[in-house]
Amino acid sequence: MPTYKGISSEAFKHPLDRQAEETLRGLPGFDFIARKFVEFIYERPQLVYLMGNTIEVGPRQYSTIYQIFRECVRDLDIYPEPKLFVEQNPVANSYALGQEHPYIVINTGILDLLNEAEIRSVLAHELGHIKCGHTILIQMGMWAMNAASIVGELTFGIGNIVSSGLIYAFFEWRRKAELSADRAALLVTDDLNTVMSSMMKISGGSNKYANECSLQEFIRQSENYQALDEDGLNQVYKFLMYNGAQGVMLSHPFAVERIHFLRKWAVSPEYQQIKQGNYQKEAASGAVNVKPQGNQNQEVEKLRRQIEELQQEINQIKRE
Repeated sequence: MPTYKGISSEAFKHPLDRQAEETLRGLPGFDFIARKFVEFIYERPQLVYLMGNTIEVGPRQYSTIYQIFRECVRDLDIYPEPKLFVEQNPVANSYALGQEHPYIVINTGILDLLNEAEIRSVLAHELGHIKCGHTILIQMGMWAMNAASIVGELTFGIGNIVSSGLIYAFFEWRRKAELSADRAALLVTDDLNTVMSSMMKISGGSNKYANECSLQEFIRQSENYQALDEDGLNQVYKFLMYNGAQGVMLSHPFAVERIHFLRKWAVSPEYQQIKQGNYQKEAASGAVNVKPQGNQNQEVEKLRRQIEELQQEINQIKRE
């Protein structure tokens, strides 16, 4: 497997990822969300939960997976090594979070459905999020969504921010960030078919009928999906589906769309140059770098008062 010593995330970050991030950071309310998130959201409770309810992967726990994981960490030159947890969940899914102490959670559904090469692809994808500095921004988006759901229709603080479209911008960036992580998976596996087959299986794969699934047919499905854009109305439908028309905003692009972007990059001069060792090696600071501003104690006390006032308003509404 290829190893990219000293590689910067800027070497493979998708331009749509960069563009969506710039748009997000420029929106009113982003700085507020960033400051409050840094002040009040910590990684320790999440790590405590994982330590108590999952299996931490190591030399004596899922040793095969741990070896694959360490090779991926080496190949993307990530230091220090993130933690890896396996969660008992039949849904084929995985995610990466954390900034000071980043970690990856992979469901047993992934381990049961994919072969080892495809599991490598999934781990490399999640490490790509960590390499690109995506994880802190992903957590900020999740926190903002939870805050918005509590606020509801109240025109208070975060409610005003939500109405400005910040949540939509978070989800738009979130989907574009997946394209960068897919590139990391391709760099590590050095096998386009492996990355695409993992996407196909996660989309609708079955161990029982695996011999009846065709990657080439799934690629053809991807091409047909792109052809839908020839009808402008289909483009509107796609936009609506991504942005809540079915009751939920989607955090990931459709697999057939991710395959489309990845196939284009796999034959690009940029990808070939990286494989030959010609890539940007400057240290990248990540997708977002935010620090508490001003007098932190005063800000903490002010936000506490605001939370108390908000809770009083919510309680009043419940009584009415």
